[in-house]
Amino acid sequence: MLTSSPAAKKESVVIRKRSKSAECTLPPLGMNAETLCQDSQHYLFRSLGVPVAEAATDKIARSVYTALGMALRDRLVERWNQSEERRTEMRGKRAFYLSLEFLLGRSLNNTLLNLGLEEAAETALASQGWELAELAEKEADAGLGNGGLGRLAACFLDSCASLALPVTGYGIRYAYGMFRQEIHHGEQVEEPDHWLKNGYPWEIKRPERVRRIPYGGHSEVYIDAAGKNRFRWVDTHDVLAVPYDIPIPGYANDVVNTLRLWRAAATDVFDLGEFNAGAYPEAVAAKNAAEHISMVLYPNDSSENGKELRLRQQYFLASASLQDVLADWVAKHGEKFSHFAEQHVFQLNDTHPSISVAELMRLLIDEHGLDWNAAWKITSSTMAYTNHTLLPEALERWPVRLFRQLLPRVLEIIYEINARFLREVARTHPGDSGLLSRVSLIEEGPDPMVRMANLAVVGSFSVNGVAALHTELLCRELFHDFYQLWPERFNNKTNGVTPRRWLQSANPELCKLISGKIGSDWQQDLAGLQTLSPFADDSRFRKSWAKVRAANKAALFDIISEQTGVAMIPGALLDTQVKRIHEYKRQLLNALHVVHLYDRIKRGDLEGFTPRNVLFAGKAAPGYFMAKRIIRFINEIARTINADPDTDGLLRVVFLPDYRVSLMEKICTATDLSEQISTAGKEASGTGNMKFMMNGALTIGTLDGANIEIREAVGAEHFFLFGLNAEEVAHLRAQYQPQHFIDADQDLERVLQLIRSGYFNPYDFGLFDCLLDAVLSPHDPWMVLADFTSYKQKQQEVAGLWRDQDEWLRFSIRNTAASGIFSSDRTIREYNADIWHLTPLVAEGASLG
Repeated sequence: MLTSSPAAKKESVVIRKRSKSAECTLPPLGMNAETLCQDSQHYLFRSLGVPVAEAATDKIARSVYTALGMALRDRLVERWNQSEERRTEMRGKRAFYLSLEFLLGRSLNNTLLNLGLEEAAETALASQGWELAELAEKEADAGLGNGGLGRLAACFLDSCASLALPVTGYGIRYAYGMFRQEIHHGEQVEEPDHWLKNGYPWEIKRPERVRRIPYGGHSEVYIDAAGKNRFRWVDTHDVLAVPYDIPIPGYANDVVNTLRLWRAAATDVFDLGEFNAGAYPEAVAAKNAAEHISMVLYPNDSSENGKELRLRQQYFLASASLQDVLADWVAKHGEKFSHFAEQHVFQLNDTHPSISVAELMRLLIDEHGLDWNAAWKITSSTMAYTNHTLLPEALERWPVRLFRQLLPRVLEIIYEINARFLREVARTHPGDSGLLSRVSLIEEGPDPMVRMANLAVVGSFSVNGVAALHTELLCRELFHDFYQLWPERFNNKTNGVTPRRWLQSANPELCKLISGKIGSDWQQDLAGLQTLSPFADDSRFRKSWAKVRAANKAALFDIISEQTGVAMIPGALLDTQVKRIHEYKRQLLNALHVVHLYDRIKRGDLEGFTPRNVLFAGKAAPGYFMAKRIIRFINEIARTINADPDTDGLLRVVFLPDYRVSLMEKICTATDLSEQISTAGKEASGTGNMKFMMNGALTIGTLDGANIEIREAVGAEHFFLFGLNAEEVAHLRAQYQPQHFIDADQDLERVLQLIRSGYFNPYDFGLFDCLLDAVLSPHDPWMVLADFTSYKQKQQEVAGLWRDQDEWLRFSIRNTAASGIFSSDRTIREYNADIWHLTPLVAEGASLG
């Protein structure tokens, strides 16, 4: 365990001159308030140059945060170096997690928690006249992800370090995040999220490890010294990948892993000849074009330019990361790769990095001289693919013509992989042309496409889904042909979330309450929360539980009031749906129910009516028209409802702008009812549902994604289940008639009529016709109206339970008690046991220090 004494069990750092004639030693950094105060003040005054006279003024709060971050980074670096030394000594297998997203959120509180320095930091700051909570708000959320996929990657890195597993993350250092969302007149407006504008004290630039990434050009054949035909990629337009490392600390074990992020840079800053000739824009054109690659997270790919940039980003990540790993191997072992596969595994986080399969082949064959069979054996033994979606549009299909333009050599390798693969399939399934067409890496047609998901499956030794139902549907439907070929490759790894951020850091008062009742062992193994369940019947404990939750809710309501001007109803149910805005997640179904509640109020149907606050938050992709119109619809019904005096004390609706990790940390601790209402068979897993459950929220949801496992864990009686299941959705699809459901439910008919009348958009008639047309279409893939009646009835059960607060609190406590299985630690243990087979740097529960 960590020690709070400056005399921590760490060796002094020794700096040796090349001649080794003298030594300079550095004592280990202290882990107490006094040394933390001294070091942060050192950085404040001597590195950041803040005048001593300004040390207590509000205008330097961000500088104080930065100085504290730098002092903490020093302590991370000590452990970082020790962790790397241990990895080198052990010479064991390593894993590399490739992801286009890492939604880290803020790092200050997480670092303090994992280093055991929360109290020390509070004391150190108090001696300078500052509060930790105040400074924490000065940190920008790291804009490296969009939603659940990126946050999952961040949770996984936290768990890998906490379990002492040697795992390195690889991603892109986007200068601008997804976007900063503002709401103007009910519409989403995207503003640049320049999260790096004030600097980022947690990263370290590594210019000595720059990699060169080729684009364009063409390939040519040449004869090598041994007389063999070889290929090389020539006349390319190269871009540099510059690495920035972020330390990822484990919890109370002194292990620090690495997240390496790549920034794109030009090979030459500008063309000096053109500059001297006065052609200033042309002189920096190459620099600007290169930097675009890492400029923005997820460019709008509705245009051809957007598609090209997206493909450039994916190749940039894959090539830079694989070159980096191979360079380390060659530095130690030369060009001998016979044992490479035994020492490495690459986990592809969704389909975005699947080009890694072809790129590793290119590097091994073209750059390191391996023959095809040896290179393929290594590639197919080291690549592991996680699929995160059942939506066909998210499976990454790229036009062959775009590949030929940008990555001609990589395209040749993809065609060769495909030819060899199809020959093997044809040998075992002679005459089955339909199978060959379905599994081919190339989708033929007027504009042939490269199927990246197929490439990932063919090139990986492991393919996993992220929830039991999701994996079942992968095997039965999406990848059925591949499953028939290689059933042994497919496995399930139900997602999880890190309890360090989503419970211990986000909800410290609840953690104190839990530990006061069952001890603190659960903080090392979240499964220990199950011993909390019997205390749901303890009336005094329920009162304490309610008090903590009420305080969290009050804090969130203050944020909502400050940001939106909406005063929520104290003591009312907080009903929350926060996630990416997408039709399959069915925010529209929730909004229709809100209109139904409003209609009840206007009709005076208040018998058994339970006061309710409804909170929405989430971002729509800039090019996703329907998602953005759903945001407008939510805001218009909120404006109408909140302005109507008839709803006072009964109903409040709010759309909270700019949903992000730090905001979710406040929301998940205050929510009473978690909305997980996607169309069954569409959500791969979901992780927001786990964060809410962990903090005591009850779930209303369909049998979709991880909802199924949440319901199994907590018990069916503690889960508000509604709607069609995946099999029923599939069966109904061919004969789906929305009008049938309208005719059977007068409440639904009134809701649709109220919207159609323009009640919520009197000055812009027809604004929401597109939403009505979508749900009224027999081709609605999300079947919104089919589930409305069941959803409405289950919401009535929710309201009834809320009126019995003792019983609601019992359900709340049991949800938290049953949430241990959804720790990302459990997920990572399964990845390691079944796929990675890594040896931990230290035994679980032990410390490296």
